[in-house]
Amino acid sequence: MGGRPLIGVSTYLEAGARWGVWELEAALLPAAYPRLVSRAGGLPALLPPDDPALAPEVVARLDGVVVAGGPDVDPARYGAERDPRCGPPAPDRDAWELALIEAALDARVPLLGICRGMQLLNVALGGTLVQHLDGHAEAVGVFGAHPVRPVPGTRYAAIEPDGAVVPTYHHQAVDRLAPGLIPSAHAADGTIEAVELSSADGWVLGVQWHPEMGTDERVMRALVAAAGEDRH
Repeated sequence: MGGRPLIGVSTYLEAGARWGVWELEAALLPAAYPRLVSRAGGLPALLPPDDPALAPEVVARLDGVVVAGGPDVDPARYGAERDPRCGPPAPDRDAWELALIEAALDARVPLLGICRGMQLLNVALGGTLVQHLDGHAEAVGVFGAHPVRPVPGTRYAAIEPDGAVVPTYHHQAVDRLAPGLIPSAHAADGTIEAVELSSADGWVLGVQWHPEMGTDERVMRALVAAAGEDRH
């Protein structure tokens, strides 16, 4: 099958979004995500929250999956009490994206988790999260930047061997790493900034930062390349 790989990107579900004369429930996504997929050589397809039972059918029609950034993962998903600084739950999105992750892993469809997506990948595989972390966002609604250091020998190190200064906006992070996940990058304070599965388990990478908010396309290009190689 020729042409660009089809890359599904999960989206928000907002109770009231406004455009023109309308204010309605909307499935939406910052335009930077599909633009990055396109620049990296893929065809973006937006995946609004839906019945989790449909996730395997959806993933079967894709060449790659991106789980986008967004709201905090509900601590109930990893058996923790809610910290007052944890954001409000997004149960429909949690359920849908967990199902997408499970379906992608089962079908060995290349998978990239971005920020929340990385955190949800860790939760899906049995890990837990730090519910509040200082120093990884500039201010409310403002992206910061900091360097990340790759772990030698990992997939991420092969993509960006010298690391990078990355756009960052998060206040949650990996606490207990899930069984099977490998830490593949760290921030200066030791925070795990990227995780992956071994190559034997397929192409799976999660990053804490927001590549869609920068100019470095290497991580997304790696996903698109893997999706092109593994087309089904």
